[in-house]
Amino acid sequence: QVQLVESGGGLVQPGGSLRLSCAASRSPWSINVMAWYRQAPGKERELVASSTSIGATNYADSVKGRFTISRDNAKNTVYLQMNSLKPDDTAVYYCKITNFRGTSYWGQGTQVTVSS
Repeated sequence: QVQLVESGGGLVQPGGSLRLSCAASRSPWSINVMAWYRQAPGKERELVASSTSIGATNYADSVKGRFTISRDNAKNTVYLQMNSLKPDDTAVYYCKITNFRGTSYWGQGTQVTVSS
C-alpha cells in the first residue's frame, strides 16, 4: 500500500510563506499527476495546483502568482511553495498522486493557518 506523508503546514502571518512537501512511501508504479488540494471549514475540497509528468502545471485562479508546485520524480515527492499567504488560504491541504493506471492516492492532510 502506498502512503503519502505530508509536512510543512503550520501557523503563519498574512504575507508570510510556507512550503509543503508530500512524499510517497514507495513508487506507486509510474506517477502521472501530482497535485495539491485544500479544504476550508464548511467548504468543498478544491484543486489548488497540479503537475503532470510532462511538466504541465495548472493553478487555481486564487493562487496564481503566489503558489508554485514542483516535483522531484526521483524522490516521488511533490512540493507546494506558498508565498504572500492570505487568511483565505487557511485550510487543510492534501496531496494527491495519480499513476498512469488511473489509481489515486491521498495524503492525510496538513493544516495551514494564516492569521495575525
